[in-house]
Amino acid sequence: MEIKACLFDLDGVLVDTAIYHYKAWKQLANSLGFDFTEEQNEQLKGISRMESLDKILAWGKITKSGEEKLNLASQKNECYVAMINQMTPTEVLHGTVDFLTAIKDEGYKIALGSASKNSAIILERTQLTHFFDVIVDGNIVGKSKPDPEVFLKGAELLGVPPSACLVFEDAIAGIEAANRAGMRSVGIGSPEVLTEATIVVKDLSKLSVQHLRQMNEL
Repeated sequence: MEIKACLFDLDGVLVDTAIYHYKAWKQLANSLGFDFTEEQNEQLKGISRMESLDKILAWGKITKSGEEKLNLASQKNECYVAMINQMTPTEVLHGTVDFLTAIKDEGYKIALGSASKNSAIILERTQLTHFFDVIVDGNIVGKSKPDPEVFLKGAELLGVPPSACLVFEDAIAGIEAANRAGMRSVGIGSPEVLTEATIVVKDLSKLSVQHLRQMNEL
């Protein structure tokens, strides 16, 4: 089916907030008496805040009650939000504004599909909000990728069948979610890692409306 809508993950596709997540989680881990590495941070890509916390606590060999975990997750989020509130449009990834402008001008519907509960703040601070017809994030859906809920909800709100949607993702879990939703996908990153994506590119600067037309045949 002809592609009519584009659904974008946020972190690592449009902007890179990984460094802020890393700093906030590291600060939390250090306050609990252990360290948190960049390599461990990579394992948190695409999963929810509470799942991330569970992994971090397991690495630190620490057990907390449900209420304590909620408090810790809230502490991390406060630290993270303080940092992303300082973001500017200069932190938008290469090629993002040009590509979003081109597909919007061409009439494609555009949705955000992110596990982040802070997507509205990030889009506002980086001046990307106006590109999106629909924003689906962790405030609307409860299941993390690779569950396809976030993308299926985006398609539903856009009024476009999943088979006419194209997902842009940088994480393996996100590509799996797109596949499970019955959508084609563009992997942003390494083809050796994102092996299940329909196509893989380095960043959005490598794409054009013409590429989307060509993907109608895939």
